[in-house]
This record gives sequence, C-alpha cells and structure tokens, in this order.
Amino acid sequence: MSAAFDLYTKLKHTSTDEERAEVIAQAFDALEARFPQINDLATQGHVRETELHLQKEIKGVELQIQEVEARLQKEIKGVELQIREVEARLQKEIKGVELQIREVDARLQERISQLEVSLHQALAAQTRWLIGGLAILGVVLKLADLMIGT
Repeated sequence: MSAAFDLYTKLKHTSTDEERAEVIAQAFDALEARFPQINDLATQGHVRETELHLQKEIKGVELQIQEVEARLQKEIKGVELQIREVEARLQKEIKGVELQIREVDARLQERISQLEVSLHQALAAQTRWLIGGLAILGVVLKLADLMIGT
C-alpha cells in the first residue's frame, strides 16, 4: 500500500483531532526517515560546480606532474653527462696506468736481461777460476808426485 493511501486510511479511522495529529506526525517521521534532508541533496548545479572544481584541480596536478617530469628529465640528462665525463676520465686514467705498466714491464725485462748477462758472466768467471784452480792443483799434484817419486 502506498504511503499516501495508508495515511488516508488511518485519518479516516480516527475520530479526534489529537489522533489525527498523531497519525500525521507519524507519517512525517516515516517520510523523513525514507528520504534524506533536502539540504543534504546535491543539485545538478552543485554537482556541475564540484565537477568543474575537480577538473581544475586535476589539470593543476597534471601540470605539476609535467613540471616534475621535465625537471627529472633535465636532472637525468645532467647525471648522464656526469657519468659520461667520469667514464671518459676513467678511460684516460686506465690508458695512463696501462702505459705505466708497459713501461715498468719493459724496464723489468731489460733489468732481467742485464741480470742474466751478469749471471752468465759470473758463471763463466767462476768456471775459469775453477778450471784454473784445478789446473794449478793438477800441476801441484804432478810436482808433488815428481818430488815424491824421484
């Protein structure tokens, strides 16, 4: 049954004004409970105004995002440039160190060659001394044998 027909039926069956007032008050309570306050209802104008306000805020946020993206891109390019500069500097330093290593290696190879020559010369000298000493020992032993044997 509709609310209006229900109210009509209740009012028809009441006999006093006091009962009618009570039925009407109950009907208003039911109506208020069923529908929100008129002040709480959003009108189409309110919705449109809110929509426009939100669109404006969204555009502002989008602009901020674009500004941040542009700033980050600029910073990224700066960092990439710094990285390339560091890489170039390191490559130059690496080439310098490699050159120093080659120079040290060449000096060490030369020094090793000189030490080998000196070692061979020393061995040759010691061999001559040893052969000379053995020859002298042989002569001495021969003389001793001649002296003893005679």
